[in-house]
Amino acid sequence: MHEPLILAIETSCDDTAASVLRGLDVLSNVISSQDIHDHYGGIVPELASREHVKGIAPIVLAALQEAACTTSDLDAIAVTYGPGLPGSLIVGSHFAKGLALRLGIPIFPVHHIEAHLYSGHLEDPTLEFPAICLVVSGGHTSIVLLRSLQSFAVLGSTRDDAAGEAFDKVAKLVGLGYPGGPHVDRLAKEGNPLAIEFPRGLMHDGTFNFSFSGLKTSVRYYLRDHPDAPIHDVCASVQHAIVDVLVSKTLKAAREHDVRAIVVAGGVSANSELRARFAEECSKRHMQFVAPRPTYCVDNAAMIGFVAAHRYREGHRPMDYSFTIQAHALRASD
Repeated sequence: MHEPLILAIETSCDDTAASVLRGLDVLSNVISSQDIHDHYGGIVPELASREHVKGIAPIVLAALQEAACTTSDLDAIAVTYGPGLPGSLIVGSHFAKGLALRLGIPIFPVHHIEAHLYSGHLEDPTLEFPAICLVVSGGHTSIVLLRSLQSFAVLGSTRDDAAGEAFDKVAKLVGLGYPGGPHVDRLAKEGNPLAIEFPRGLMHDGTFNFSFSGLKTSVRYYLRDHPDAPIHDVCASVQHAIVDVLVSKTLKAAREHDVRAIVVAGGVSANSELRARFAEECSKRHMQFVAPRPTYCVDNAAMIGFVAAHRYREGHRPMDYSFTIQAHALRASD
């Protein structure tokens, strides 16, 4: 069987990424992160789209060179069509459409969060289904039941701030840089996670939904009333509160749906306490736990190509280059 050579492109936010896959094997995975936003304490959409325009051709070329192939070797192109920043998505989708149209090959539009769902299987092909996946990032926090590589159901999502957004906002409140998650994680290692009792929104409400806006507000008031509070303890306590909620609700979903495998994916899945807690809890329950390597946690094109490769294997050959970018959240696959 001929394994397709697929070029995948990801530009949903502030990372310009390209990857080449031979079937399900990743031959290259190139990611260029934009540091221009650090000066503003958050992503500036217009600047992000401009940086994508400047970087997408060199990044695609680098991915092709690393994979030792050229555009004439390609069998298909995959690209993120949403959700994300509209300007950023337009850059990636238009580049992919133009190249696919010129080459006369199929193009696969892929939902960004769906790709995160299956990054666990990209990391570990032995992952068993059904499984529960926690997708946790700067813009999304959801619990999803993975039935197979083609079928999933969304069990719950955030009602306001995502976990990564909460980390970023707390980091800004205590004077740390952007993105905030890695800074909070680093300082938390030197603090006492039990020093401050921050709220754990919706932890015991019986659903699989999340809410982190109250935590952010609580931190703001705490810092106002305790201006000399040790930043390490604040970071450790905030991180502990967020991880408590994420782990508790994910384990609850696993129990209720009788699954024996848990995946954590998305940018926040790189958090050291989150990984350690899941590894410990899954080990105690004799459950399989999969956390993708850091380059598969952040926004990357390998996961986009992985989803497209499965669709190619199933016989899909979409040649409609008129698809539009979409901002909708993840919905059930069937």
